[in-house]
Amino acid sequence: MKISFHGQSCIKVVTEDVTILVDPFISGNPQCDLVMEDEKPDYIIVTHGHDDHVGDTVAIAQQTGATVIANVELATFLSMEGVENLAPLHIGGKRVFDFGTVKLTQAFHGSSTVKDGKIINLGLPTGFVLSIDGKNIYHAGDTGLFSDMKLIGQLSELDVAFLPIGDNFTMGPEDAAVAAEFLQAKVVVPMHYNTFPLIAQDPHAFVASLNTELRGKVLDIGASMTI
Repeated sequence: MKISFHGQSCIKVVTEDVTILVDPFISGNPQCDLVMEDEKPDYIIVTHGHDDHVGDTVAIAQQTGATVIANVELATFLSMEGVENLAPLHIGGKRVFDFGTVKLTQAFHGSSTVKDGKIINLGLPTGFVLSIDGKNIYHAGDTGLFSDMKLIGQLSELDVAFLPIGDNFTMGPEDAAVAAEFLQAKVVVPMHYNTFPLIAQDPHAFVASLNTELRGKVLDIGASMTI
């Protein structure tokens, strides 16, 4: 299985049988190396309703027929925007798919968009645990630090954890290091940084700050790792 990072919180998981795209903020993102028209995922997972996470979800789903996995309110909104194939879940809920399972986890953040000059609430923000090919991948979404991350790590032996480090809108590096201790994933990968000045961070400094028993890994834009 190959996991690649594409700026902000966008990752791609590719196995022999399926391609899963997460938070596809492609258009308008100078940090992203993907071309929206070239993406052909089988599934798209969206953690919450902010534009830098929903990104090109509607366009990609319409051009490919991909199934979009999201919380119920966001999934309902996306259906109104023209997405046909949806798999709504909510926090604590797990669903079995042909590739494995997705379980939504809590995240402490917001989830909304602006349409016709009005703010639309799109339910609670989420992270998720993706269980696929015998591996468990945790994507925290946008969140602050919370102590129940310990439970996420206890309930699923995590092979990889993607954690935001940008600060200002999410955890900063110091809190993300605590989150890594809570989760005890085999590999910790920083995300949600350097897209714009307010979230400028040094991911290598974050990795260097981790407890020596934890393995951190910086994925450059477009880089991948095999698990």
